[in-house]
This record gives sequence, C-alpha cells and structure tokens, in this order.
Amino acid sequence: MESTLFEVSGLSKRFGQIAALTDVSFHVGASEVLGLIGPNGAGKSTLFECLAGVLAADRGVVAAGGWPIEPRKRHSILFYVPDSIAPWPAQPVRWILDFTIGFLGGRASIRDEVIEQLGLRDLLHQPIGTLSKGQRKRVLLAIGLLTSQPALLIDEPFEGLDLRQSREVAGVLRTYAARGRTLFLSIHQIGDAARFCDRFVLLSGGKVCGEGTVSELAAAASKPSADLEEVFLALT
Repeated sequence: MESTLFEVSGLSKRFGQIAALTDVSFHVGASEVLGLIGPNGAGKSTLFECLAGVLAADRGVVAAGGWPIEPRKRHSILFYVPDSIAPWPAQPVRWILDFTIGFLGGRASIRDEVIEQLGLRDLLHQPIGTLSKGQRKRVLLAIGLLTSQPALLIDEPFEGLDLRQSREVAGVLRTYAARGRTLFLSIHQIGDAARFCDRFVLLSGGKVCGEGTVSELAAAASKPSADLEEVFLALT
C-alpha cells in the first residue's frame, strides 16, 4: 500500500445557491497516478483550484503527515497546471521554461530532456500565445514537469492532443511517476483515465461517489467484472 502524500477532508465550496463541492474527502498517495473522474460540471476544476489555493474553499482541510496545510503554503507539496491557458502570451516558449526554472525553483537538470520528450524543440522561439491548443498543452505540461513539488495537479492533460500525441504524453507522464512524482489528473474521458491511472476519485455533482482502484470500485458497485465506465455509471 502506498504512503499518503496528503489528505483532503470535508472540502466544500458554494457559489451563491450552487453547491460546487460538498464534503469532498479522499487521499493522494505518494508516487501514484490518481485520476479525478467526472463529467463536465462535476466540480473537478473547482476542486483543483481550491486545493491549489487559487480559489478559497468555504470549509475543509488539506493535511500532510497529520498536519493541516493552509492554502498559501500548499505550493510546498503541489503545483497546479490549469487547462486552456497561455501564461505570458507574448513570451517565447524558451523564456517560459527558463522562467519556470529560475523564478519557480524548477529543475534545470531535466530541461533538455523535457523539451525532447514533449517535442518542443521547434517551438522554443515562438510566443506561447501564437501556438495551437495542443502545442500550448505540451508547454503547460513541460512547465509542470520542470517544477520541483512532489505532486502535480494537471487539469485535462490530454485535452487538445490527438491519439498519437495523447499516448506519447501518457508515456512521458508515466516516466516521471515511475521516478517518484505524484500525478493527480482531472480527466473527463473515462477511457483515457482507465488506461493510465492507478486509482480514481469519482466526482459527480460536487460529491465524491467512490475512491479506489477499478477492482475496488467495482466491488463497491457490486459489479465485480465491470469496467471503469460501468462502475462510474453504477456509483453515480
């Protein structure tokens, strides 16, 4: 059984009369690939923003080693990679990667490796604001991989990528997980999640409907031979 990197207990967030997250609780294991699974509107991005301290939760605790970690200090254990953004849009990719290393305390030792793995060599002189969605996604993933935090929270890591690119990126991410990096990935395509993740947190309507491996979730749903899609439908 994996050791726990951090735990989330009772996390809740409302927007007026709308409950975006309700009493969300789960744990993230060290060096695992954990999938946050749910349809659009389930609260996945809101959860990641609350965990990262980008958005203030109404209540709830994030703890590591039994000690609560306040939002402004969570950067010590996790780095959040949002979906569909173009940070510093006028700056070239090379500048952005070097800024990640210099200002954010990233790992210069793997810079060239990450560039090659994600196919960024030909994009280094291009401003990120001019790139396609898939190209921006690969730059965002490179930023995340270059950071030094033990856990990466990545919102929709395969969005904007074609099938071949998705498989290549999955291989790159798995390489870093094998080296000890914890990956917590928000994925709305259940098939992608089933192929890639070790465990899952099922989120529907802002509530956790299940947590565990496919076999553990299937047992909870009383469907021992079911796949992840069938389990999700049964539990939500």
